[in-house]
Amino acid sequence: MPRSEDGRCVFCAVVAGETAATVVHETGDLLAFLDHKPLFRGHVLLVPKRHLTVLSDLPAALLPDFFGLAQRLERAVEDGLGADGSMVLINNVISQSVPHLHLHVIPRRHKDGLRFWLGPREKYTAEEPAETYAEKIRSALTS
Repeated sequence: MPRSEDGRCVFCAVVAGETAATVVHETGDLLAFLDHKPLFRGHVLLVPKRHLTVLSDLPAALLPDFFGLAQRLERAVEDGLGADGSMVLINNVISQSVPHLHLHVIPRRHKDGLRFWLGPREKYTAEEPAETYAEKIRSALTS
C-alpha cells in the first residue's frame, strides 16, 4: 500500500502538504486533487482531510459536503474537459490502493477503451434468489 517516506498514509501526506499534488479544490474538511497516475487525464480524487478508511467511517455531518463537492466535481470534470461523461466511484478495501477514503471522478469519452464492468457476473437463481440477498441487506441496515 502506498505510504509516504515516513510511513504515513500517502493521502494524509498530501493533505499535510508534505507530498506534492495538483489541487483542484479545497475546503476546511475536504481536498480534491488530480490523481498522479490517472486512468485518463483530469482524473480527480476527493478525500476527507481527516484520515478515514472507508465510506461508512465518514461522519454524517460531512456527508452533505462530501457528496455535494463530488457532484460539483463530476459536472466540472465533464464541462471543463469537454468529456462525454464520467465515472464516479469509491472502493472500500478491495481495489483501494490507498487505505484512506477517496472518491474518484474520472472523465469518460465514447470509445475511450475502458471496459470496466465486463468482469464476471452472477445471476440470481431459484436456489439463490434476489429476495434472499435483499433480506440480508435489509437486516444489516442501520438507521
